[in-house]
Amino acid sequence: MVGKDVVVELKNDLSICGTLHSVDQYLNIKLTDISVTDPEKYPHMLSVKNCFIRGSVVRYVQLPADEVDTQLLQDAARKEAMQQKQ
Repeated sequence: MVGKDVVVELKNDLSICGTLHSVDQYLNIKLTDISVTDPEKYPHMLSVKNCFIRGSVVRYVQLPADEVDTQLLQDAARKEAMQQKQ
């Protein structure tokens, strides 16, 4: 997923679009070429081009739909549901 465009929504309702540079096991995220979805509300973010986002403030990460293997996710969900029934 590195190098793909993602949207990171933070717990303070700020949404940042950018190219994923790196992510670690704590969900700390580095984005490059960022923009905010609501520049009128966050004008101070207009001059920022790269950012580091602490994992504890992340609410959602929106991935590109064409990059997600939905079949694999569905299979994993079915497998987990079957295990819980037993």
